[in-house]
Amino acid sequence: MPNVKIEVANESTTVSDDEVKAAVPALQTQVTRDFAPVWGADAELSFVAPSALSDDAWWLVVLDNSDQAGALGYHDLTSNFLPIGKVFAGTDKQYGQQWTVTASHELLEMLGDPDIDLVVFDQPSGTTGRLYAMEVCDAPEADAYSYKIGDIPVSDFVRPAWFQPNRTGDDGQFDHGGFIKKPLELLPGGYIGVFDISAGTGWTQQTGSDTPAYADRPRVGSRRERRRLPRDQWLPSKRRS
Repeated sequence: MPNVKIEVANESTTVSDDEVKAAVPALQTQVTRDFAPVWGADAELSFVAPSALSDDAWWLVVLDNSDQAGALGYHDLTSNFLPIGKVFAGTDKQYGQQWTVTASHELLEMLGDPDIDLVVFDQPSGTTGRLYAMEVCDAPEADAYSYKIGDIPVSDFVRPAWFQPNRTGDDGQFDHGGFIKKPLELLPGGYIGVFDISAGTGWTQQTGSDTPAYADRPRVGSRRERRRLPRDQWLPSKRRS
């Protein structure tokens, strides 16, 4: 039995409770069948009313819109300082995107790096190196690379080989869908946070072709923004009732 409990709640007027309930089994299948065997992180998902969100669970909450234009889903902390994912279904529909893909994206990235502090270090020489943010859904971010579980579209995600610069297509699969052909490749619409240790520029955003301009700028409340913030500036969410 997974030791991580994730409660999914709906506070959106854009999608109904029945639509969110219908998505939860597909998200559960993706986590347990597809993601956990590759990344070693499993969870038990359940749908609850917003007023029933519990202190000992992680939260995935579906809302209408974010506070910032263009944001499709960002993380905060629960009232008990545990991970939370927020999915903005209204904003997704505004941009012609599937809210269940965003929900899947947020869910898998919470499981892959719940504290937003993991990186992969690529050191090509003794004096140069780059840190890559451990974000497992950013490189194949676009809906075009999603896949369906039943009738529910869910996000593609990278496998560990994506973060290994010396791996080849002969000895590694780089993403679940098989779209990525080499390590650190960004598909159209994709991106990844990079920290060049010799450049002195801090975290920057490397993007694939056709990536929306807003992806270059961390959105308020996003994982990328929180990666740059000192921990004492992180704020817990207020419990909803």
